[in-house]
Amino acid sequence: MKTEIGLGADLAAYVRNNGVHEHPIAAELKIETAKMGRISGMQITAEQGGFMAFMAKLIGARSYLEIGVFTGYSALVMAQALPEDGKVTALDISAEFTAIGKPFWDRAGVAHKIDLRIAPAADSLAELMKAGRHFDMAFIDADKTGYDTYYEACLGLVRPGGLIAIDNVLWSGKVADPAITDDDTIALRTLNQKIHQDTRVDAVLAPLGDGLYLVRPR
Repeated sequence: MKTEIGLGADLAAYVRNNGVHEHPIAAELKIETAKMGRISGMQITAEQGGFMAFMAKLIGARSYLEIGVFTGYSALVMAQALPEDGKVTALDISAEFTAIGKPFWDRAGVAHKIDLRIAPAADSLAELMKAGRHFDMAFIDADKTGYDTYYEACLGLVRPGGLIAIDNVLWSGKVADPAITDDDTIALRTLNQKIHQDTRVDAVLAPLGDGLYLVRPR
């Protein structure tokens, strides 16, 4: 089970048990995903999902863009957070992984809110921009070397005063170690520096999950 950065297992469990109202069907999807073994760690934690849902309600989000769906836990949680006429536009390249979440979306009564698009995210984002779509909130949690492309696209798709949340920006601490120079780490380290200096946005890096950069387009 993934834990929060800097928290031991006991304290992380305390936070989860006392600070998050996780829907039972979302919890079941998390258990189903855990059967996938090591790659199940790509799923966000319950507390991160709760935080993102809270932020969506705080800004009155009605439209949410997700780049990187995996098995659909975050899409489910965020669909539940949106009003009945809200819409999740979910982008992923894997029909196999996203298929795991679909029955849970149905059981939770949110499948009608989720528009799942299976294609390279850059292509789907280009289509959304061409169509003149706009969103209240976006979540980036896909291939790390594509993050800069996704960030720039989201700046054009998310309304001023909306929210872009970017996952894994601490990368298990690797971004703080200059000796680590693999492509994913360099991509995240470079994007973190870029956002910190970006005058187009207000931003804060929250040590939640594996690091969550919260970006507000001005």
